[in-house]
Amino acid sequence: MRWCLAGSWGVLGAAALFSFVAGLTETGTAWVLGRVVDAVVARGPDAFFSSANLGVFTLALVFFLVIRPAAFGLSNYATSVVVAPSLAPMVMARLYRWMLVQSVGFFDDDFAGRLAQKQAQTARATTSMVVETINVVAFALASLAGTFLLITTIDPGLSIAFAAWLVVYFGVIRWFMPRVRTRSKARAGARAQVTGQVVDTITNIRTVKLFAHADREDASALDAIETFRAASLDFGHLSAGFRLTLMVLAGILPLMLTGGALMAWSRGETSEGAIVAAGVVAIRIAQMTGWVSFALMGLYSDIGEVEDGMRTLSPDRRLPDAPDAVPLVTSGGAIRFEGVHFSYGRTENREKTGVTDIDLSVAAGEKLAIVGPSGAGKSTLVALLLRLYDPETGRISIDGQDLRGVTQDSLRRAIGMVTQETALFNRSARDNILYGDPEADEARLVRASRDAEAHGFIEAMVDSHGRAGYDAHLGERGVKLSGGQR
Repeated sequence: MRWCLAGSWGVLGAAALFSFVAGLTETGTAWVLGRVVDAVVARGPDAFFSSANLGVFTLALVFFLVIRPAAFGLSNYATSVVVAPSLAPMVMARLYRWMLVQSVGFFDDDFAGRLAQKQAQTARATTSMVVETINVVAFALASLAGTFLLITTIDPGLSIAFAAWLVVYFGVIRWFMPRVRTRSKARAGARAQVTGQVVDTITNIRTVKLFAHADREDASALDAIETFRAASLDFGHLSAGFRLTLMVLAGILPLMLTGGALMAWSRGETSEGAIVAAGVVAIRIAQMTGWVSFALMGLYSDIGEVEDGMRTLSPDRRLPDAPDAVPLVTSGGAIRFEGVHFSYGRTENREKTGVTDIDLSVAAGEKLAIVGPSGAGKSTLVALLLRLYDPETGRISIDGQDLRGVTQDSLRRAIGMVTQETALFNRSARDNILYGDPEADEARLVRASRDAEAHGFIEAMVDSHGRAGYDAHLGERGVKLSGGQR
C-alpha cells in the first residue's frame, strides 16, 4: 500500500486537513446558532432588529455564507479534483508496471482475466479507500471532537455521558469492521474467479463451439457465480446487522444530549442557546452516524478488496538483471549450455519435468535442430536461452558471456524468435508487424509484408470501425484472420 501511494502523502495530508476543518464547521454550526439564540432571548423580541444584535447576526452571516462554504468547497475540491482523478491512474500504472516485470511463471499460474480483474479492483479500491478516509474518517473525527468540546461547555456531566456513548460506538465499529474486511475479501476473490472463468471461456470461444461444450462452460460459470452470490449474501447479512446496531445508537444520542441539556437548563445551569446547540449537534451526529455506517462498510470492503488483490499481485517473481549487468555483445553467436538443470521449481519427479544435466555447444553460424517427443524439453531449452527462466543449476552463455550477467532486454533483442503459437495483439496490422522494430519506416513495413505474401490481404482488410488496410484491427489474438493469414 505504501508503495502504491508513495510520493502522494503530502497532497493526501493536505486534503485530510481540509476535511478535518470542514468537520469542525459542523460543530461550529451548532455553536453559532446557540450564540444567536442566546443573544435574541437575552434582549427580547423588541430588540430583535436593534444594533445590539448586529454583531451576532454578522457572525452568523459570515459563518454560513463564507466560512462554512469555503471549508466544504476546499475539501471537495481537494478530493474530487486533486486526489481522486490522479490517484486511480497512478495506482493502476504502478500495478501494471509491477506485473510487466514479473517472470512468465507468474502469468502461467493464473487466469489472464483474473489478473486483470485484480489489478483494476485493487486500483479502484485503493482510490476509494483513500478518498473515503479523507472524506469520512477525518471529517467524522473532527465533528466528534468538536461536539465533545461543545457539550463540555454546556454540562461537564453530559460530556461524560457522550464519552460513554463514543466508547460504545467505537466498540461496535471495532467488533464489526474486521469481520466486514474478511467477508469483503472473500467476496472480492469470488468476483475475480467469475471474471477469470468468463474471460477464459470467451478467449477460447472457438474451441468451446467446436467441441459443443457451451453447456459445460455455462455450468462452470454458474458454479463460480453461485459462489460469488453466497459470499455476497454473507457480506450482506453482516452489513445489515452493523447498520441496524448503529441506527439504534444514533437514536439514543439526540434523546441523551437534548434531554441532558434540558435538565441542565431546568436547574438554571445552562441557557436556551445551549439547548439549541445540543439539539442541533445531536441530530447532526445521529444523521452522520448513518452516513458513516455506509461509508465505513465501503471503506472496510475496499480494504478487504485491496488485501485480496495484493495477495495475488504482490508475490515477487521477477527475474531481475544483476546490479552490474551489461548489454550483451555478440561476435558470432556461439551458445553454450553447461550442466544445466531446470524443473520449473518442482521437487518431485524432477527428471520428468524440464531438462536435466544439459551440456550443449552450438558454434557460431551453426544450424542445429533439436528433435524429441512432446514434453522432452525442447521449448524449455529455448525459454532458458531467452532467460524467461533461470536454470536451477548450471550456466548458459553466448559468446562466453553468462546470461545472468547481461541485461535481459539486450539478450532478447539479439535473438530472433518464431514461436509455435501465433501471437497477435488486438491492435492494427501495422502495430503488430512493427512490434519487433517499432522504429521501422513504412517502406520496410510494406517490404516485410510483401516478403511474407501478406500485403495483398492486408490492403483488402476493413474492420468493424471502418479502419482499412494496415490500420485495420485484427481482433483478439488475430481472430479476424484465417489460420494461414495469421
